[in-house]
Amino acid sequence: MYDTTPKLHAALLGLEHPHSLAHMRTLQVLPEVASISLWDENQSTLDAAVEAQGDKVVATYTDLAGVLADDSILFAIAAVRNDLGPEIFSRSLKAGKHVMAEKPIGRRATDTQKVIDVANAHGLQLGVCYQNRGNPVVREARRLVQRGAVGDLMSIECRMLTTQVRFRDPRHWLFDNKMAGGGILSWLGCHYIDLIRYVSCDEIVSVSAEVATRSPHAITVEDVAALSLRFRSGAVGSFHAGYTLALSGSGYDNKTGYDIYVGINGSAGRIYWSSAGAATSLSLESTHPDFNDAPWRSSEFRPAPSPAYGGVAGENFIRRFIRAAQGYGEPMAGGADALAVARVVDAAYESSRTGRRVDIV
Repeated sequence: MYDTTPKLHAALLGLEHPHSLAHMRTLQVLPEVASISLWDENQSTLDAAVEAQGDKVVATYTDLAGVLADDSILFAIAAVRNDLGPEIFSRSLKAGKHVMAEKPIGRRATDTQKVIDVANAHGLQLGVCYQNRGNPVVREARRLVQRGAVGDLMSIECRMLTTQVRFRDPRHWLFDNKMAGGGILSWLGCHYIDLIRYVSCDEIVSVSAEVATRSPHAITVEDVAALSLRFRSGAVGSFHAGYTLALSGSGYDNKTGYDIYVGINGSAGRIYWSSAGAATSLSLESTHPDFNDAPWRSSEFRPAPSPAYGGVAGENFIRRFIRAAQGYGEPMAGGADALAVARVVDAAYESSRTGRRVDIV
């Protein structure tokens, strides 16, 4: 049985990222994490975080070298600006820390590859925060595909729309291409590109895309994107992402600020769901003999409550990473997954720029 006795020392690197305090809640709620060290260059940010969420925090640092010198730290969750991430992730790995990195790890696939190379050279785990893989709806959809419920894959449809840029502070670094490296595709669309790969058990091998900046604000990244995908199996797909919703409120913790649809279509049927936020229901239509007693099915999932980032599913996502850091199994999402997604995103940007379909090598 997995021992959850509090004994592990973890670090949270970066407190000004939009997801940092959510990661802090996860570390605080995980029973196996006994203590937390924090790093950020801004002392006032550290002080505010400790005042708001000081449980388990035993040390704070404004010097990255200081926190990385602590040999008792097993792993770090690192959430920093996209252009700064590769150096900080690599330094942490070189210091002997397993790293759960906020996506997209680097501004480009080449940046991600460099971090993977460091992790491999030091024999350490590199995870990436694609927490959709922990969602029970997503996991059940993958299981159904693996069972053959939809037969041979024919097509995939995915839509991920969220609140407009005006609700998200257009002055934030997320909307500056020099720092972010991209917009809706690299910041949020990456989650759903990974979800498509994970559920379909297939790989995207070419992309034709159009991206555009339609916001009236002075941003330098795309806020809408439309991708046409081809998969290794020969199936085709589409993905539409955008900061487009005008009536869904504001804030990064806005659970109604999304319009999501995923459909997996095959020779024997389809799996699909739609949601405003994390999916809680799943529908199946199947002609597979294993489902002939009820060819039409729907399932409801009631997430267990937790303050962790992503709820109990988010706890399990980080717990799986901790187990991998201890030498048991692999993370739910690792460096190779981050690289595969980054290559798709890079290909989409190249396709939009050149007007050509781009193969992913």
